Amino acid sequence: MVIPVHDRNPTRRTPIVTWALIAANIIVFLISPVATIPGRHTDTQQLCKQQAFFLHWGAVPDELVHNKPLDYSIGNAADATHCFKQIPPTYDKIPALSALTNMFVHGGWLHLLGNMLFLLVFGNNVEDRLGRIKYLLFYLATGMAATYGFALTGPDSQQTLVGASGAIAGVLGAYLVLYPRARVVSLVPFLLFLPVPLPAWVVLIFWFVLQAIYAEGAGVGGGGGVAYLVHVIGFLLGVLVGVAARPRTARPPPPIYPYAR
Repeated sequence: MVIPVHDRNPTRRTPIVTWALIAANIIVFLISPVATIPGRHTDTQQLCKQQAFFLHWGAVPDELVHNKPLDYSIGNAADATHCFKQIPPTYDKIPALSALTNMFVHGGWLHLLGNMLFLLVFGNNVEDRLGRIKYLLFYLATGMAATYGFALTGPDSQQTLVGASGAIAGVLGAYLVLYPRARVVSLVPFLLFLPVPLPAWVVLIFWFVLQAIYAEGAGVGGGGGVAYLVHVIGFLLGVLVGVAARPRTARPPPPIYPYAR
């Protein structure tokens, strides 16, 4: 897999919405029980708090499909290795709203930083093309649609789904259609992580193919806890939006003014 660092694709306006989304994700993560010090052992009490947090704010397929919140939450540590489970929740959860809130919840530092890197690299140009309001609506709607699409593939699952990956995958899909030839400077593992400028279509199609392969494997072997199918659904939705957002006619060249004498 290649790791994009930045793209050589200037914008006409400041990407305020993209920066605001990144800031919101970071703030939510830092105030959550998931933001532990990297490398420090997480005790059972903290793990129980994290599981309860994910159930509260994450999306659960069973809840989304049946439009009914689960009747249990996760309690405090029962012993050094287990949590009290199946305790009544102390909150009223709206399943449809969790399809939105789960996009601002992440499972760890790597999950957060990886998502924010992709959003930082590709989000500004999509925002520039769509406009700020349309871009924000596109981001949120794509993320929610990808979450529901994933839930429909396992309607009885009670595994929590968290992360902005579906929405960000939509941004990648739109970028592929809108700027396929833009140069994306990426770190390539088999080249000792040297920065290499690659066409966006190479980076993004390679990324999508990997997600599709992983999604197929997840259906057989569990997928290691990553909902790759959300990435696939979000990306395809983004491609559709990108096609709709492409200009129907080529932009006219800038006017040539005579030199002042």
